[in-house]
Amino acid sequence: MNEVLSDAVRHNAWATRQLIAFCQDQNLTEDQLVNATGVGTFGGILATLHHIVTCDGSYVRRLARRELEWADSGVDGVDLRTLADWAADAEQVWEGVLADPIDVERVVVIDDGLRECRAGIFVAQALNHANHHREQVCAILTGLGIEPPDIQAWEYAWATGRIWDRTNAEARG
Repeated sequence: MNEVLSDAVRHNAWATRQLIAFCQDQNLTEDQLVNATGVGTFGGILATLHHIVTCDGSYVRRLARRELEWADSGVDGVDLRTLADWAADAEQVWEGVLADPIDVERVVVIDDGLRECRAGIFVAQALNHANHHREQVCAILTGLGIEPPDIQAWEYAWATGRIWDRTNAEARG
């Protein structure tokens, strides 16, 4: 059953890694990373990437029933390299979650014991949340005059061999 989630979860991890790597490669200034924002965005680039990665870690640690010490850390002193490492760590935990059946009906206690939530909601939230905030980072980059990377699922498919061109003979069919 988890196979149907594999591309979606792996795209999510890939897109976050791609965006962090892109920001590293751009050699953005401290001002661009911290102070540049956009209308309706979470915050600056660094704060938003931090939010994406730590929330992803928080969601997956609950599904995996394990701790990730960085998953609830503050943004102070965290750089893009650290975020890349944390994102890779979360990606490995997601792979572990995908390797075993996910009981989407399992009840998970959240919010300091004040609420309960079905485990399947964490998967949905992880994918929606990261997409939403990655687009905010892309909007900030665009506002800075920097064309952001293509991180949509189609690009993931090309990068991972999940899509390909047919040969002329196949196309004529």
